[in-house]
Amino acid sequence: MNRSAHLPISSAAPSLAATPTVTSVSPTSGSTAGGTAVTVTGSGFTGATAVRFGATYATSFVVNSDTQITATSPVGSGTVQVTVTTPCGTSNEFVTYTYVTAPVPSLTSVSPASGPASGGTVVTLSGSGFSGATAVRFGGVSAAFTVNSSAQITATAPPGSGTVAVTVSTPGGTSNGVSFTYVSTPAPVLTSVSPTSGPASGGTVATLSGSGFSGATAVRFGGVSAAFTVNSSAQITATAPPGSGTVAVTVTAPGGTSNGVSFTYVSASVPVLTSVSPNSGPAAGGTTVTLTGTGLASTTAVRFGVTPATSFTVVSDTHVTAVAPPGTGTVQITATTPGGTSNGLSYTYSGGPTLSGISPNQGSTSGGNTVTLTGTNLTGATSVTFGGTPATSVTVLSATQITAVVPAATAGPVDVTVTTPGGISTLPKSYFYVSPPVLAGVAPPSGPLSGGNTVTLTGTHLIEATAVRFGATPATSFTVVSDTQITAVVPAGAAGLSSVTVTTVGGTSNSVSYTYLAAPSITTLVPNHGSASGGSTATLTGSNFAQTTTVLVGGAPTGFTVVSDTHLVADIPAGAAGPVDVTVTSPGGTSTPVVYTRVASPNI
Repeated sequence: MNRSAHLPISSAAPSLAATPTVTSVSPTSGSTAGGTAVTVTGSGFTGATAVRFGATYATSFVVNSDTQITATSPVGSGTVQVTVTTPCGTSNEFVTYTYVTAPVPSLTSVSPASGPASGGTVVTLSGSGFSGATAVRFGGVSAAFTVNSSAQITATAPPGSGTVAVTVSTPGGTSNGVSFTYVSTPAPVLTSVSPTSGPASGGTVATLSGSGFSGATAVRFGGVSAAFTVNSSAQITATAPPGSGTVAVTVTAPGGTSNGVSFTYVSASVPVLTSVSPNSGPAAGGTTVTLTGTGLASTTAVRFGVTPATSFTVVSDTHVTAVAPPGTGTVQITATTPGGTSNGLSYTYSGGPTLSGISPNQGSTSGGNTVTLTGTNLTGATSVTFGGTPATSVTVLSATQITAVVPAATAGPVDVTVTTPGGISTLPKSYFYVSPPVLAGVAPPSGPLSGGNTVTLTGTHLIEATAVRFGATPATSFTVVSDTQITAVVPAGAAGLSSVTVTTVGGTSNSVSYTYLAAPSITTLVPNHGSASGGSTATLTGSNFAQTTTVLVGGAPTGFTVVSDTHLVADIPAGAAGPVDVTVTSPGGTSTPVVYTRVASPNI
């Protein structure tokens, strides 16, 4: 008998300051044969020298901490006091442990007998004497469990490896062991059950899809086993047992038990339809409609008027999809189940749409413009596409007219297609995406405030220009010369820089700069006279001289030097004696003339 205390290496140094105190034991009862692992809780346990059940020493004990001891109960009977003795004394709280004469549990089977090493397999333990079970162990590792009855326990296998013995402990003792094998095969995964509902009487043949089904040992509907056939590692066909409500369908294989997927048991009441979508389609049929309602799980027929649907699929107790057969006019859709035939919902067969025109029929590659489509049977249009790309938005104005916001695309012609419940109509190459214009330059880059001069704009994608603007002011006129050139007559403007842009159906271009210049102004001419033989210079003072292109003296061009925007030096050429006009010309215009007087040489 081991009566020595065993302290963890990390325990604090023994404190002998107080008598030990016992506050509780767990479990509070066990077999008269002893051997029950009992946790003793209290304080002052450091250095414990003995644990007694009544007057009998524990078979063995371990001091886990100053507040906890694990002890193995000795053989005994009745209700006894559990005490702890340390060098400071013996506890005296009356905490009791009861010996019971419950039978030792017997374990006959474990199902399934294997599961993944990661644990998680839900296992059913069968046997006897399970009432009051205190532990279920897989090879010594405790498992979570539920006592269903004295003959059955459901336990969840903890992680493990190899083959281990499963045991059940009760106050009567610990059972024999039954083997459970941990396998490396992954647990099955269940992704879908179809159909997802069926009658409460059972009998629904359901297809289970997923993975890891090879060697499946059980299929359960809410814990109730079902007959099944493994078609492949990814598919099982199972027949639902009777049941009620919504239950989880699971598959158990050597790798463990799968996740659960819902299956709903429904009563065989008369089905009720609440909506159908879409509620119209082409006379040729082929439209897939979704029926919504209740009691649809066991649908045996869907009819459009008196004509059966081309096909139908039960999605759930509230949804059925059906493919409309050919038909005309408005008919009633009904669903039939073993409980009867539902109410009817209207479905209208309509003629196919016909597109006849689009306006405007071109626009920018960036999209965003609104166009109007005309045609027939456009009511209920569900989409408009430009070269396969859906319009940003669609508004049905009438059976003959739709407006659509054009999406972005690359330059070039595209098909325009409209889809309605009645079908599809396409206008081939009917809309043209135009690249936005790009300006490279303007020449000359400046001119007078009064405008009226002609400039040449160069760039790309200019062929369909609808406007040329200088700032916010339209050009007086413009002429598109080619896709890369436009000539424009400049409007009047204020002195300084102005942004020139070109607009086409493809959008508005980047801007290039154009400068409005004030005409030069001469305030002084020094000297203002000189010899008729020329050869001298005169200094002009004024403003706006910086971009001078011509200086005229008496109507004749002469050489000049621009000193600054306010000073200019001009050559005075020879000429007849007498006064002549001097003017300065720049892109901004020509100055008001000032007078220079040529003086004849004295006659000796």
